[in-house]
Amino acid sequence: MAVLLKNYNIFTTEVTFLLKFPDSKVVQPGQSLTISCQVSGYSLTDDSYATGWIRQREGKPMDWIFHQWGGGTLRQNDALKNKFSYSRDTSAGTVTITGQNLQPEDTAVYYCVRMHHSDTNKHKPGQKLSS
Repeated sequence: MAVLLKNYNIFTTEVTFLLKFPDSKVVQPGQSLTISCQVSGYSLTDDSYATGWIRQREGKPMDWIFHQWGGGTLRQNDALKNKFSYSRDTSAGTVTITGQNLQPEDTAVYYCVRMHHSDTNKHKPGQKLSS
């Protein structure tokens, strides 16, 4: 696997895949895993952008996990909010996802993503990303 930069249009939202993780990580059922992504080319505090995480499980639609706008507004997938936690370090330009109590059904390619779209659509609650 390698770094993947790709645009993906979802609900008039431009999504850029910032990172597809280069190595497989294997955990036993019930364990946790933390993955970090360092962004470049924009600031995590720029409210024109949101940075977050999505996953692609084999044979399933893409799952949106969460994203956070530069101003701090965090949107989460209610079905996954007890499974994953999100943090960001604006000074280091990193965003981190931690999965707890991971199970075989959590096997997926996890993507760090940047989203940008017009102010009129920016804060729609419950916006779900799917392919």
